[in-house]
Amino acid sequence: MDTPTQVVPGTQAIARAARLLRAVTASGTDGASVVDLARAAELSRSTAHRLLSALRVEGLVDRDEVSGRWMPGPELFLMGSVAATRYDVTGLARDIVRSLAVKTEESAFLSVRRADETVCLVREEGSFPIRSFVLSEGVRFPLGVASAGLAILAFLPDHDVDAYLERHPELETTWGRTHGTSALRTRLAETKERGYAVNPGLIVEGSWGLGAAVFDRTGRPEWALSLTGVGFRFGPERITELGRILLAHAHQLSARIAGARR
Repeated sequence: MDTPTQVVPGTQAIARAARLLRAVTASGTDGASVVDLARAAELSRSTAHRLLSALRVEGLVDRDEVSGRWMPGPELFLMGSVAATRYDVTGLARDIVRSLAVKTEESAFLSVRRADETVCLVREEGSFPIRSFVLSEGVRFPLGVASAGLAILAFLPDHDVDAYLERHPELETTWGRTHGTSALRTRLAETKERGYAVNPGLIVEGSWGLGAAVFDRTGRPEWALSLTGVGFRFGPERITELGRILLAHAHQLSARIAGARR
């Protein structure tokens, strides 16, 4: 997918509105306050409120009159329904994600690459009663942070990885020293050698994740399957077993996607 690294001259308002829409959808069905959305979109509160009000007139966002929180609007649903016929693979993936959750007893996910981020599309709960809630539908992470994005980034061409790291020197500041360029390159190499990514509680302490890339018919990693759970369930031997199951399901989904899009 193309990466929006620059704003076309004269379209600043569109870029700002797009950032707000992404922040609104990431907030899920509970919505978010204008303060939180302004922070996420790197806008002033007044600018965010003005743009949200305009988007509301168009039906792209909605506002709960009691709580004042903003959430996705009906026009987004209609647009998304049309776009889904081209981009959505959840229909192909849902039973595979469910199987992954059943076989591992951990929470299982499907995420898609969108530019420099991953977006969670599907979540299936495992049977183990203690769960991690780092990831749910609509949540976004930069590539290389959560296990899904680490798996995708690891299998991109080297020049794409280099360009991504150059574009995002803020990863270390935002996500900690373990996401500095050197440390991240080490984890990418380990992921590529192992076949799947391991996130040992680097986002939330005690919440571990495994991720495996899912490829399109050209061999590009555009999706990922992942598992999350509490750290004491991710010992060395079990990680190996979980990784084997995860890779088998990722290969199955890659084959299914390639076959469906011919």
